[in-house]
This record gives sequence, C-alpha cells and structure tokens, in this order.
Amino acid sequence: MDVLHWDGTLSAKDFRIGSVTFAQKWESLNFGFPPWSWVPCHKHPWLASPEEEGYLSLEKICISRPNEEDIDQSSQTDTGEEETSCLGNEDVIDDATLVQSNHHELHYYDFHIVYSNTFRIPVLYLRAYSSDGRPLPLDEIEKELPTCSSKELSKSKWTFITQEEHPHLKRPWYKLHPCGTGEWMKLLFLSDTSQPKFEVVVELYLLSWFSVVGQVVGLRIPFKMLNHRS
Repeated sequence: MDVLHWDGTLSAKDFRIGSVTFAQKWESLNFGFPPWSWVPCHKHPWLASPEEEGYLSLEKICISRPNEEDIDQSSQTDTGEEETSCLGNEDVIDDATLVQSNHHELHYYDFHIVYSNTFRIPVLYLRAYSSDGRPLPLDEIEKELPTCSSKELSKSKWTFITQEEHPHLKRPWYKLHPCGTGEWMKLLFLSDTSQPKFEVVVELYLLSWFSVVGQVVGLRIPFKMLNHRS
C-alpha cells in the first residue's frame, strides 16, 4: 500500500504486528518502567478475522501525589518562572514514576492499548486507584496529568477523556477519545522525509502514536526510542 493513499488506520493484523515491535523496543530501551505485555482475549464471534485478539497492558505504575502541606510549601517558594514545555525538554523525568516518601500518597495506574474495530486504530484505556484499592474519579486523575498535557485536553478533541466499558474486561475504564487519530497519524508519517514503506509504517505505528498519546497521561517515550526508528 502507498502511504500517500493510506487513511491512517490499521487492520487487526497490523495492530498485532505494531504491538510486538512497540513492546520489544519499550523493553529494550526504556529501563525505568516494567515491560508492556500482550494479553490474549477470546475472539468476538461476529468478527471473521483469523488474527489473535488481545491488547497491550502496562499495570501498577505508581504516581506519587504530594499532600496539601507539600503543595502549600511549593506555592510559597514559587519563583514565577515560565513553565518548560513538555515537548521541548527531553531530560524531563516522567511524571509516572515511583517515589518513596512518607509525605506522598501513592496512586496506581493501569494502562491498556486496545484495538478499536470501529475506528481501526489503537485506543488508550486507563484506570487509577489509591494504595487501599479505592478507584480514583476523573477529577482526581485530571489533577495528576502533566500541566502541558492538561492544556492539550482543552485544545485537542482526540485527547478528551471519557468513561466507558472496557471492550475486553467489561468493566468501566477511562479512555482517551480516538476521534481524529487516523488523520494526524497519516500526517505524522507523511511528514517523514525518509518516506518509509507501508510495512515500516505498520511496525512503527504504535511507537509514533504513543509518542503523542502517552504524554497526555505522563508516559513519555524516551528520545532514544525515537532514534531507533529503523
């Protein structure tokens, strides 16, 4: 297939191929996080695809949330300097990191990358809970999003977070709404001066997709992963 005539979506088979490449690169180059794992699922009886159904899973990622005293102290020592862009500083530490501190409440996040048969693109599902197992409502999750990504939520329709049933687990999860994904993914690859073949696009699809979507929830792909796009 010619990338120029591609609509920016993936088949279920291409999603599986892209998932394998993404998980392998993540595990070999991103040492700060546990690996993504492929979770096989039962096939939907109304789908004729012979491909194995499943999704990518990254679970029990800890986020340390400062308590009210820490927030007050931070406000008092604020220098008023302009905030650094999350896209411009490759040395910024990911927000989703484990911090051991008696002054912080740990929140756990589970992330799933699920293939949408309706939109034919990957969709990021997530849920969050406290150390005692209490589910976090959306307003608490929004408070823990990176500042720069929170701003994007108000500007970009595809980053809108909604709650709906997880397609495989049949339980309520939050998801980043996928509207517009195919369009900006096509533009992303058309802007690549190397003009990769479609087979290469399939392998790199999830890597490129997550380099954008992951930042919304504080999971940034290391720059070295993007340098290994070959």
